[in-house]
Amino acid sequence: MHMSIESFPNAPQGWSIEEAEAVAKSDGFTMREEHWQLVGALQEYYHKVEQPKLRQVKDALDEKFHALGGIKYLHQVVPAGPVAEGCKLAGLKVPAGAVDQSFGSVA
Repeated sequence: MHMSIESFPNAPQGWSIEEAEAVAKSDGFTMREEHWQLVGALQEYYHKVEQPKLRQVKDALDEKFHALGGIKYLHQVVPAGPVAEGCKLAGLKVPAGAVDQSFGSVA
């Protein structure tokens, strides 16, 4: 499938398809159609809502992907979390609470 930056009219400044593919690769998966749909949906939502809260993003994604199973479907597509991982892929700021800070190193 050929992707072009024109497919993502709401992409943040400096974001690229190659960057998203590199993030996916470093996180252990390859971008597929459903990942690109998630990226586009997140970029579109962030274009409308400047600094959305986690609940708002989840609700918007659940509605956008309702026909496919909503947020449950997205958790199958992106087990690491459709909001946290999706925002990383889309070049967007992850809303507070989307990443569990209790995991990882204790500095």
